[in-house]
Amino acid sequence: MEITVNGDILHFDTPANIPQLITRLELSNVKIAIELNKQILPRSEYAQKSLQEGDILEIVQAIGGG
Repeated sequence: MEITVNGDILHFDTPANIPQLITRLELSNVKIAIELNKQILPRSEYAQKSLQEGDILEIVQAIGGG
């Protein structure tokens, strides 16, 4: 399966979901927001959301400051 994340193509040999993607990108302990196919994905949907061939994701990290 091939998806695009922040403009980069990623390959998965088996079906994947959002938690697996977050782990693969080493973002498990980071505050993030995910856009999936031009729609903001609520954090409450991360656990059950499966990725599909050709999905396009944008992931941004929250950065504190003042």
